[in-house]
Amino acid sequence: MPTRRALVTGASSGIGREIARALAADGAHVLLPVRDRARGEATVRSIRESVPDAALEICDLDLADFGSVTALGERLRSEGTPIDRFVMNAGIVLLGDRERHVTADGHELRLQTNFLGHAALTRELMPLLVAGHSRVAVQVSIAATRGRLDDLEGERRYSAWRAYAGSKRALGLWALELARRSEGINVNLCHPGVAPATHIAPALRSRLPGGEERWLRWIPGNSPAQGALPALMALERDAAPGCFFAPGGWFGLAGGPRERPLFRALRDPAAGRRLWELAEATLPAP
Repeated sequence: MPTRRALVTGASSGIGREIARALAADGAHVLLPVRDRARGEATVRSIRESVPDAALEICDLDLADFGSVTALGERLRSEGTPIDRFVMNAGIVLLGDRERHVTADGHELRLQTNFLGHAALTRELMPLLVAGHSRVAVQVSIAATRGRLDDLEGERRYSAWRAYAGSKRALGLWALELARRSEGINVNLCHPGVAPATHIAPALRSRLPGGEERWLRWIPGNSPAQGALPALMALERDAAPGCFFAPGGWFGLAGGPRERPLFRALRDPAAGRRLWELAEATLPAP
């Protein structure tokens, strides 16, 4: 999987860090956009323990701030180096937080971080992605199967779970529309499964309906390194745009990666078009 330059959001911990580690081990120059430089530096140290010659570059990025996204985009475009691999992995969960948080741009925090921020970053990077004939992996979640699209900002009825699930479904639908519209790049979706070593797993386990959570206790899940494999397969496999890669085990929650059918909640091109139009109307003017 030879690459020249890769960018991975959410690489300061967990699965994102392992995706960055694998790309660095493959010889890529990996950009690590982070909100917290100290965590970014910890990621660099961790990766270089196993990949001593890793080419890693920390960048400042807050997906919940359109100004920060624009600044990174302008910087990278001025450098002019094509991006061959782009992984939209970052996401904020905060399921234990009952307060609705609004960003300085006026959007619900999870919606902007998980969806709108990635849409804005993609638009900023598009010339570099096309120049690199980039392969793009978009990390969705099993939570997308429960996401609602009728109140994404949470203004009528808010809960952290609804906000997170809605943002991940919106991201997945928008990404599939990106795959349909874009020429010169290949966009696919991925899902890491349940990774007990990350902060996401306990939150998702506690929210599964119908008593399923007691069964999940018996599933070992994936390590962060295993959870990285579907995204890496999405970057490596010669697949048509719009494919979905996830663990091959029970309900796609654990096991080795393979191509799987899309979640039913994402099989709606009309909804994808609406999410695309929403993003275009919401993002700041280019």
